[in-house]
Order: sequence, then structure tokens, then C-alpha cells
Amino acid sequence: MIVHEREHEFVMVAQHDHAKVSRDAAECWRDEYFLGIDKKDSVVLAVREHDRCWIEPDEEPLWNKQTQQPYSFMDYPGSPKLAFYTKGIKEIVQMDPYAGLLCSLHYASFLKDATSTIGKNFWVAEKQRQQKLLKELGIEKDELLSFHLNLLKFCDNLSLYICLNDPGTPKSQEHYFYREGFPQKFSFANDQTIHAEWLDLQTVSLSVSPFINKLLVRLPYKAVDKELIKEIGLAAAYQDSPVCWREVTFV
Repeated sequence: MIVHEREHEFVMVAQHDHAKVSRDAAECWRDEYFLGIDKKDSVVLAVREHDRCWIEPDEEPLWNKQTQQPYSFMDYPGSPKLAFYTKGIKEIVQMDPYAGLLCSLHYASFLKDATSTIGKNFWVAEKQRQQKLLKELGIEKDELLSFHLNLLKFCDNLSLYICLNDPGTPKSQEHYFYREGFPQKFSFANDQTIHAEWLDLQTVSLSVSPFINKLLVRLPYKAVDKELIKEIGLAAAYQDSPVCWREVTFV
């Protein structure tokens, strides 16, 4: 679950819904900026499905007693989280091995410096999966694979940007992830940092855009009232809260 706190409520976005916004970004990527265009379908699939591991846990979000807010993807308990990661990657590999390879690389990157035993074990298992997939696909780790992984991560971050920041948030008050721009670099932007900024309540400006035209996306979310959570619990409050929609145009 992606969680953004307001004074009286928690804005909660299911990960698989967020990933569909990421997919819209990948689909609208300019062909001339898309290295290895013959693999576009597999890359778009990877972007669309990269968070499918969260489908099951997001159906019943958990309450973090220590922080007094819902668990998010950032602090979800490690053991079940890594089990869900593994399950999701396996499912994507079955759909499309190249997409599965990209998602394995994506999730393994979160654990490359893990110090816990379960974290280290996950990283080792995914490295083994990657080597097996590379061999089966008859490819090597190269610039093309790195570009596709970078594209996945950029589209992921672009969607997270509109999940973690309220519309119209001033740059100085943005979520700390994105105040200095997106970490992914691309040749079409001369390897310079791409910055995002809210122009108004429905428009985000990109310093350099990879998209064919303006990109309009619709993000479903729930604004879950804190008092309702106290009354009936998080899971029930989340289920009872209506779906809202956030429309954003990237320019």
C-alpha cells in the first residue's frame, strides 16, 4: 500500500493501481527514445505487473502500532513482504520471462545491501533466477537491459510522485524522494536529472518529457478517515471508504 498522511485521513493507493499509471507512462514513451523497441511489449508488461506482489496484502491493509498509521510498502514486515515479492516475480516470469527478469532486477536492487539473513537470502535467490533467465533468453546484462530497467524505475517513480504528493504541493514541501528530481538518467535528456513540479492541481511539468504528447492519467485511491479507523479498524475502514480519482496531466 502507498500511504500519504493528511490531518484527518490517510490517502491510500493500492500498489497494482499505481502500477497501471506507470504502465500508461511506458506505453506513451516516444519510439525514438525507446531503445530495443522490439521488446516494448515485454517492457510494458513488466511495468504494468511490477507490483502484482502487493495485490494480496493490499486487499486487507495492516495497522502499524508503532507509527500509528497503516503499513506502507516502505515499512511492511520483512518476512511476509519478501515472500510476496518472490511470489509476484514468479508469476511475472510465467507471463513473460523478459518481463520477469526486469522485475527480478528491480526488486533485487532494493536488497543489494541487505544485512538481515532473509534479505540476503532473497537477493541471492533472485541473482540465481536472473542468471537462469539470462541463459534461457540467450542474452547478457548490457546497455539495453539497463535501459529497460531504468525505464521501469522511472515510470514507477513518476506514478509514485502523484501518489505521495497532494496535487499542487510546492516543490519545497514535496516528498523527500523527489525534491532533487528522479534518479534515473537517459541519453534523450543528455543524462541530466529530470525534475517534476506541480503547475496546478491537475498538471505536472517535467523538465524533459519522454512522452509522445501530454500524458493524462487517472489514479484511483481511498481517503480513509482516521476517526473511522479508530471506530472499526483499518481493514474495515478501508473497505468502507469510497474510491476517489485523481486526474493528472504530465506536460
